Amino acid sequence: MKCASYNINGTTTYGSVVEENNQIFLTDIGKTEGHDLRYWIENDAMSQLKDIAKKTKTRYSEKEIEYLPPILSAEKIACIGVNYANRNAEYKDNSDLPKYPSLFLRYLDSFTGHGKNLVRPPESHQLDYEGEIVIIIGKGGRRIKEEDALGHIAGLTLMNEGTLRDWVRHAKFNVTQGKNFEKSGSIGPWMMTADEVPDYTNLDIQTRVNGEIRQNDNTKRLMFPFAFIISYLSTFMTLKPGDMISTGTPNGAGARFDPPIYLKPGDIVEVEAAGIGVLSNGIEDEVI
Repeated sequence: MKCASYNINGTTTYGSVVEENNQIFLTDIGKTEGHDLRYWIENDAMSQLKDIAKKTKTRYSEKEIEYLPPILSAEKIACIGVNYANRNAEYKDNSDLPKYPSLFLRYLDSFTGHGKNLVRPPESHQLDYEGEIVIIIGKGGRRIKEEDALGHIAGLTLMNEGTLRDWVRHAKFNVTQGKNFEKSGSIGPWMMTADEVPDYTNLDIQTRVNGEIRQNDNTKRLMFPFAFIISYLSTFMTLKPGDMISTGTPNGAGARFDPPIYLKPGDIVEVEAAGIGVLSNGIEDEVI
């Protein structure tokens, strides 16, 4: 099942994604149930939600709605950096492969939904794209064993982990500033539930800018696979239902071109992966 959060006529709601005759429709569950997607995840009730979605008659065309990130009440958004082996080599610093994953955190308001524009702030014109697959935690826990970790996944979504490259170098030991400009990234278009994922270790991911393929890889080349990431993070933090973990971006980001190719107004970035769908966003300048 695929589930999305969205706005319709000024109301925030959610529902399942229905594909018919090459069109996409979204059921409207939220108005009658009074919850959000995280409620069903944390109560281990996704199968119940699926049954409700099948019986829900109210639905809207994709053209009528405004997509939001699928989980609107995530407590934590953890981002893994430099996780594809080719990405590590892209730095050309002759460094050994890392023993542990790099990590930083993002805030929900630094993201927008599918179909909305990413915002380039006046402080920097070095807005870059990073296509990523995102784990949505279902069953929470602390010190989760690696062999049990995949059972803690509720589903997957996509992220364009938009980055202001010069702002990630404003300090010596962190990248937080360049990773959290408001609406500089996107999440969506929806969550695909775990039961539809055949193999977490063999998922294709591709990022296109204006139709040109810039990133193209597969999770079999991750230095730290999904199970390890979940186990590692849960060593020092309690993972909770609805938490999101972006799993790293392949090589081919704009900063790695010579000269760099950063995003500008009018560009269209598409992230496609894992059979989830396509996350598409334009670019606009912030109006202040």
